[in-house]
Amino acid sequence: MRRTGVAALLAALCAAPATAAPPPAWKANCQVCHQADGQGLAGQFPRLAGRAATIATKPAGRAYLAAVVTNGLAGRITVDGTPIIGVMPSFATLSDRDLAAALSHAARGGTAAPFKPAEIAAARTTPMKNSAMTELRARLVADGTIP
Repeated sequence: MRRTGVAALLAALCAAPATAAPPPAWKANCQVCHQADGQGLAGQFPRLAGRAATIATKPAGRAYLAAVVTNGLAGRITVDGTPIIGVMPSFATLSDRDLAAALSHAARGGTAAPFKPAEIAAARTTPMKNSAMTELRARLVADGTIP
């Protein structure tokens, strides 16, 4: 009986998905505000856990997330019903590969495919001012792409 219990426990542990370690770009640049678990800080830095995965399921959402990391975003946003006034800096100095890895980490746990460096490269081809980023976000909130 004891062997059966141990065998069942080992089988369950082996079947459990491994938690991927955060990529270096996430650890060095993102988690200081969004926290290691992506929960952010209420009223200060938005929660990405669960939200980024939802946003990344739609092409417009993926393009928006890529635009945010390459252009930044400043001003008032509402996340989970809480207003946040802050600044998300541009991380355009990071490589497409690093930004894709960081976004893939932020969007983990959902059904969205991992981000590809080409998606970041595409976002770089159309630099956006903060006013355009704010308008884009408002449209995506209105159409339900951004929860």
